[in-house]
Amino acid sequence: MNIQTPKPHIAEPHASAEPRPTREDAEAAIRTLLRWAGDDPGREGLQDTPARVARAYREWFCGYEEDPVELLARSFEETDGYDEMVVLRDIRLESTCEHHMAPILGRVHVAYLPKGRVVGISKLARVVDAYAKRLQIQEKLTAQIANTLNDVLKPNGVAVVVEAAHQCMTTRGVHKPGVTMVTSRMLGGFRDDASTRREFLSMIGAPRGVVEG
Repeated sequence: MNIQTPKPHIAEPHASAEPRPTREDAEAAIRTLLRWAGDDPGREGLQDTPARVARAYREWFCGYEEDPVELLARSFEETDGYDEMVVLRDIRLESTCEHHMAPILGRVHVAYLPKGRVVGISKLARVVDAYAKRLQIQEKLTAQIANTLNDVLKPNGVAVVVEAAHQCMTTRGVHKPGVTMVTSRMLGGFRDDASTRREFLSMIGAPRGVVEG
């Protein structure tokens, strides 16, 4: 079994020039927000809230600790010449809007056309999480997933469709529940070949808002 470890250049997220705050700093900031909301962080029901929220933040934003390129580093060529579409659909999406820090919840569909090599399907879902578990906008998230798969796997094509509801729109501001945003990025064969694109969209149920071409 041959294993390939490609090392393409993928742009990393912008890092702060400031040192990372301590856990105590984070909990103090949460107590400040509780006071800003109008409550007393010292009352019984809120005494442990700063610690709980700090732990939750490490889980919600664990994508900053993941390297999407490394997740795709192991690929395999024992495919008996398989070069048809590989589709992973309905990947659960849990992300956070970088404008209001409100949840983005939905699903992601990923496909690629292998060119001699394939990657374990769990790695596709982990790449989605590596980018989703960061402060995001949906358009950038869609492009990051597609571009990384394309740059690392170097397949004949990549397709990514994201369908998500944004709580910054449903629970505040315009208050429009039930609205779903759909974004897509098609590369290689999925962009150039309308029949390939239609086949992919048919497999995932062709979300409204994605042009079949």
